[in-house]
Amino acid sequence: MQFHPNELFLLCNPTTSTSKQTKAIAKSLTNNINEIDAIHEKLGPTYWKEVVNLLGMHPKKMLDKSHPEYQIKVKGNTYTMDGWLNVLVNNPQFLRSPIAIYHGMAVLCEKPTDILKLELAHKIPPHLRSVV
Repeated sequence: MQFHPNELFLLCNPTTSTSKQTKAIAKSLTNNINEIDAIHEKLGPTYWKEVVNLLGMHPKKMLDKSHPEYQIKVKGNTYTMDGWLNVLVNNPQFLRSPIAIYHGMAVLCEKPTDILKLELAHKIPPHLRSVV
């Protein structure tokens, strides 16, 4: 999966207030926003793996553990990485927050203003990013 560096990808449930607020703030970063409705668009495991790698976090941390269906379908199970990717593929409604991808970096936007971390990180030279 290729993400264009000048395009901001916003992976979210567009009906939530957090997603709407995050998108509004994203417009201050760029006019090139590609909003991906994670609920209605079928995203495959390869796509999710790329997102997980960009975020640098375990897929389980991306999920809303308080979601009623999570308690029924996922809680108490042990999964491999492929298993967690399949949980995301088949249950995108468990996604905790919008995910923004821009200039080869990604952030889980638990607060709408978290998207601004992408602008700050973009301005830091690549060789210094791991220091911050």
